[in-house]
Parts: sequence; structure tokens; C-alpha cells
Amino acid sequence: MAQNIYDNPVFFSGYSQLPRQIHGLAGAPEWPVLRGMFPDVAGKRAVDLGCGFGWVSRWLRENGAETVLGIDLSETMIARARALSADPAVEYRIADIETIDLQESAFDFAFSSLTFHYVRDFDRLARMIHRSLTPGSHLVFSIEHPIFMAAAHPHWIEDEDGRKTWPVNRYAIEGERRTDWFAKGVLKYHRTIATTLSALIRAGFALEAIDEFAPSREQVEETPALEEELERPMMLLVSARR
Repeated sequence: MAQNIYDNPVFFSGYSQLPRQIHGLAGAPEWPVLRGMFPDVAGKRAVDLGCGFGWVSRWLRENGAETVLGIDLSETMIARARALSADPAVEYRIADIETIDLQESAFDFAFSSLTFHYVRDFDRLARMIHRSLTPGSHLVFSIEHPIFMAAAHPHWIEDEDGRKTWPVNRYAIEGERRTDWFAKGVLKYHRTIATTLSALIRAGFALEAIDEFAPSREQVEETPALEEELERPMMLLVSARR
């Protein structure tokens, strides 16, 4: 079973104050790029893996999806998602994507935001998602970039010129990473870019788009704190077709 850090009250309190949780998709700087990877979702049966507060689940429905299933391990997350939507075509379910088996050919679109790096066995997950999708449908997801999460102690350091530098070490050593983020010992799993993409290919997916997200000039002008994101990629965005 995956670590359920999101039901930790201390963690959840801090996490709820992130701009992307207060402002929804408008507070997620990578959202315009992710959205650009989506196919036309009208009439599709969609699944949102690690749906959190359900921001994307609701967006999918508002943009024509026939049905949406939002899945999250956290009871607190699912409770918040249900409180924000009364649409009977959007179902929220408490489940662990580490072990869940979705019905074969049950969906026409799969999405996940910043969740797959919590999963130990990504090969198994990729195969399961592939099986759950109809031919020609898409999987679009974001994860923490392997460069961002590889280091044993990921944090900004300054070089001799005072320039911010992000450490990249232990990159080829895959496996558990534990960091202190709103709570101590948050468990994630580091995989190289090659390992992640190869797992998708082995599962039968064809890669369609890859983006190592960096904010635009306009985003930095609007939110100066985003400028540091130009120093290293924080997120990897992927679109794959079944």
C-alpha cells in the first residue's frame, strides 16, 4: 500500500495552502501545457488517477466528458472533492492506484497530476492503465522531474557567484527517496526519465509529447517567484497514446 501522507493533518494543513489548492487550475503554472496535450475529451469516459481535490475531474466534465472517475488514496482529499461537486457523472472513489485494477477498456482518457512518483511499481501501473483504455485513447500525466527528486537532500545551494544551483546526485540510483515537505519522511520513488518512458513503451503506449516544464516569460513577470524554476526542471509532462 502506498504511503497515505495526505491524511496526515499536519501535512494536509500545509498542502491546502498551496496556490494550486487555493486557486485550482489557475494556480498550477504547468496547467496550460498539460491542457495542450489533451485530446478532445467530449463524450469520453475519463479517469483521474490521484485526483486530489478534483480540479481536473471537474474540468473534464465541464469540457464535455461523459463520465469521470476520480481516484485518490486520501479520505480527506476525496471528502473535499465530493464537497466541491454534486455532478452525478463525476464519481470520486477512495482507492490505492498502487494496487487497483481498473476494468478492461473502461475508459477513453486517463490523466494524473503529480502522483505517479508515489508509486513503487510503475511498470505494473502502466500496464494496468493501458489495459483499462480503449484503442487510440490517451494517457496524459505529470510527475516530479527526476532531476528535481534524485538528490538525497534536494534543496537550493549557492555557488561561488551566489547563483542558485540544484544538486543532481544519485541520479542513476533509483528507488526510495524520503523528504521533509510539510511533514517528515514523505516517501517518493525516483526513476530516471529513461526508466519512466521505457515502462510506457513496454506497456504498449506510443509517446506523443514530452515536456520538461519551465514557466513562460509572462508567468515569471506575473509571479516573480517562478523565476527559480528556470534553473532546473521541476516537472516532467508526458502524453502517450494507447
